[in-house]
Amino acid sequence: MSQPESISSFVLPTWINASLLHGMLRGIERESLRMQSNGFLSQGDHPLSLGSALTHPHITTDYAEALMEFITPPKPSIPDALAELTDIHTVVHQHLAEGEKLWPLSMPCMLDNQEENIRLADYGSSNLGRFKTLYRRGLGVRYGRRMQTISGVHYNISFADTLFEALQQQETDEALRALSLSAYRSHRYFGLIRNFIRLTPLVIYLVGASPSVCKCFMTGREHHLLPLVKGTLFLPYATALRMGRFGYQNSAQKQLGIHYNNLTDYVAELQKAVYSPYAAFSRLGLNDAEGEPIQINDHVLQIENEYYSLVRPKQVPQAGETPSQALENRGVGYVELRAVDINPYSPIGVDENTAAFLEVVALYCLLQDSPELHDAEQEQIELNQAEVVNRGRAPNAKILQADQQYPLADWIIQHLDAMQSIAELLDQSSESQLYTTGLAEMLKRMADVDATLSAQVIADTMHHNGTWNFGSHMAHQHIDSYQQHTLSSERISYFKQLTETSLQQQQQLEQDTQISFEQYLEKFR
Repeated sequence: MSQPESISSFVLPTWINASLLHGMLRGIERESLRMQSNGFLSQGDHPLSLGSALTHPHITTDYAEALMEFITPPKPSIPDALAELTDIHTVVHQHLAEGEKLWPLSMPCMLDNQEENIRLADYGSSNLGRFKTLYRRGLGVRYGRRMQTISGVHYNISFADTLFEALQQQETDEALRALSLSAYRSHRYFGLIRNFIRLTPLVIYLVGASPSVCKCFMTGREHHLLPLVKGTLFLPYATALRMGRFGYQNSAQKQLGIHYNNLTDYVAELQKAVYSPYAAFSRLGLNDAEGEPIQINDHVLQIENEYYSLVRPKQVPQAGETPSQALENRGVGYVELRAVDINPYSPIGVDENTAAFLEVVALYCLLQDSPELHDAEQEQIELNQAEVVNRGRAPNAKILQADQQYPLADWIIQHLDAMQSIAELLDQSSESQLYTTGLAEMLKRMADVDATLSAQVIADTMHHNGTWNFGSHMAHQHIDSYQQHTLSSERISYFKQLTETSLQQQQQLEQDTQISFEQYLEKFR
């Protein structure tokens, strides 16, 4: 088999120096289920002592009431971001109900046969709160509530304008040189996104940690999974079932034709999906037998966030803006890398090695040429992704590139080798060894398949005789970690103030009764 020539051809431009990377920011969003002491999903409310899930900036819920989400603000270094995330976990642990724990795996803990026992996130009685809950009800009607119990890590990253200015000065294309800084920044971020999509199989292999699932998750679904131990299903060489057909998938979305070739088309295609009716969702109806709404609308997407993607261009919305309007108005401000499983061995779901590796990958994707990504290549990428999700650890796993097949391991190693100069540059910029250390860890996982997170999860699930026992064991270990972490009096005061402020903000929203929810919903529709 010939080697993919294009892989190792990346050479770091000599004019790029470490100072251009100063001002990089990263933020982390980590999801985690609250589980009861018996292993089943919590039926309790989001703890009031943690504030309002609707308005708290760092501690909220995602789809299900028991699915917590912890959000750091943008931070100037990886240690700062991880320290913030550790503080948030420590605070949350202190306020969980008696016997409750944070489930440490991407795929959920024990679910019973009744989907209705997966409570939708409740955001109170304000129009905004009811709207957010209705969106989640619509997701449950469309895809089933079990899908709303999956957890992941979203890694947000931005680069300083000094880097984009320097990149633009090096352009030989006059049209690119003539762009405003905002437009050029968006152009480069979309290039990063396309390359990240191409490299998603590499990310899934190296940080995937969901090779098995609790049997309860597959209730009522056809599947090709095999029994591992009692109550646990798996595939022998799987890496990240969360990223495959049992995770967030939407057949309707495959018809959307949303591409990442430029900002204008991306925004137009996304907005079109929010206004395009879809027959299968129309048949579900907008209201139940009692006249209560069950979905926001019958369109391909109820709202833009329903579009499931491996990576997203992002801009912080201002009051009244949708995500796409924010992008349209101010361009891409950062990218959100979403193809990351929870690391069950980390008390906060992500460690320094993974964070550093993701930043190396992001910069590698930004600095490389990035041809437009069209349907034929996208289909090839999806085949690659399915191969790595289902059998990435198989000795004969293959990758397709430009209509040729290559051994997956060779393809990944050549990319990792090409990233070495990127890691060294980031080390210089951060005055640390984080990035070369993180890359070295990924090379170890390539040298020994048993060192991958997915292989470790299988081994430990077998050792503990099941997903529930393994997850419970890790959850108890993480409790020890939270209890040993000391919060300063300033941090305790900070989180207490956020709790009070968020509850006041929710109360203010609920007192605004200018229009009824029916009018509010009709206006949106």
